[in-house]
Amino acid sequence: MEIAPGTVNPATRNDEVLRFLLTRRSRPPKTLKAPAPERAELTELLTAAARVPDHGKLEPWRFVVLERPALERLAGDAGAYAAAKGIDEATSAKGINQFADSPLCVAVISVPRPTDKVPQIEQTLSVGAACYGLLSAALAAGWGAGWLTGWVAHDRDFAASAFGLQEGEWVAGLVHIGTEGATPPERPRPDMGQIITWVEA
Repeated sequence: MEIAPGTVNPATRNDEVLRFLLTRRSRPPKTLKAPAPERAELTELLTAAARVPDHGKLEPWRFVVLERPALERLAGDAGAYAAAKGIDEATSAKGINQFADSPLCVAVISVPRPTDKVPQIEQTLSVGAACYGLLSAALAAGWGAGWLTGWVAHDRDFAASAFGLQEGEWVAGLVHIGTEGATPPERPRPDMGQIITWVEA
């Protein structure tokens, strides 16, 4: 079958995927509960997350899977660290609860690769794509999932210990995955007329 220029090949259009992308909605991690994906199921989701644009095939990311015993330990570690550093109670609780309440968490780690060919910003964008890929794959598979960061991700000393960061690495996202406890209401979306510029000539 010959396809006319400027038209969509109906054999390649996937309305189900497009509908998912147009309606996807993150689930607040605090609403997630057990069960979470088993290792084989999670490996499939991580495989999807690794299938993102990656200029130079550098793989500038890696995944640290935090199962319940590790999350319980990190909740305690976060509490002790926050107390020692004088972090205020409200801020401290946000970090502690990420670990205490989560059925499963994947820390997506940026792994900058030394190269003259691929700018660091492109590697960073690939890491963000991996976070979004994992989040979307989890939602598409029927799980609840949300992407957070917070001080437990950005405080270098805590994050280095918690996630085994090497020199130059940093946490791009903490993707929490579990069973949806409550469906959140839709939130306001961008006014497309305000963010699209059409250039005709």
